[in-house]
Amino acid sequence: MNTEEKTRIRTSFAAQTMMATFEARIIDIQRGSVSIEAPISPGARQQQGFGHAGLSFSIGDSAAGYAALTTLPLHQEVVTAEIKINLLAPARGEKLIAIGKVVKPGKRLCVVTAEVFAVEQGVQKLIALLQGTMVPVEA
Repeated sequence: MNTEEKTRIRTSFAAQTMMATFEARIIDIQRGSVSIEAPISPGARQQQGFGHAGLSFSIGDSAAGYAALTTLPLHQEVVTAEIKINLLAPARGEKLIAIGKVVKPGKRLCVVTAEVFAVEQGVQKLIALLQGTMVPVEA
């Protein structure tokens, strides 16, 4: 990917106030794949002290959406048409990492997936899987 393509994704991500609220940041951008990490901060926990499923869903959705955006022309954006999540384990640890990937790019629909890992003392554990459909739209 070139610098302009990566800048577009970083600029779009920076405009997401939800990601700022979660202190999320992009850690990798490749064609067809984007990784996002976020701390499991006190404001993102559920009643038992684990990271809230909403945090897993939010960063997984964003990682998958930006992965789709890496396959599209610069004049387009994406919106989520549908996405589902399977929660596999509690989000224990210091942070979450979501790795979004494109399964099938397209001009009308992009099928995407994301894996979300909890990181506890340097050890990653898969805690959620997402699969969905992104729709390309004019920016």
